[in-house]
Amino acid sequence: MVKEIEARVEELMLEIIAGTEFELVDVEYVIERDWYLRVFMDKAGGIDLDDCQQLSEKLGKILDHEPLIDGPYILEVSSPGIDRVLKKDRDFVREAGKAVDVTLYAPFNGEKKFTGILVGRDKTSLKLEDLEIPREKVAQVRLHIDF
Repeated sequence: MVKEIEARVEELMLEIIAGTEFELVDVEYVIERDWYLRVFMDKAGGIDLDDCQQLSEKLGKILDHEPLIDGPYILEVSSPGIDRVLKKDRDFVREAGKAVDVTLYAPFNGEKKFTGILVGRDKTSLKLEDLEIPREKVAQVRLHIDF
């Protein structure tokens, strides 16, 4: 049911932002202490609080009238952050050439964490400038931030 809710909310957000400068980055419906429906949005130059409020109100009105989610949940519309997680194919294409932090499920070449320049991703592997990691070993890829 979680995947169906995420897919439907993605469809709704794509309808809401059609013809605008907004980009839907991700949707997740997760339980922590409560159920959270999180929608991550972006746009050129970055998304601000007013953008998030406007999009949240539009989506909230639709969800109030669509019997999609049974029970209470918290709706959050926000930026994916500067260290955004890369999940979808379009993320890997857009961020190619940038530094990323890669976390693995199990060690590969004796390590579980790598930082490198993203070349791309295909069906079998994640490619960094100087390393190719089997895709099934990759737990998470985030943009690298230097402080």
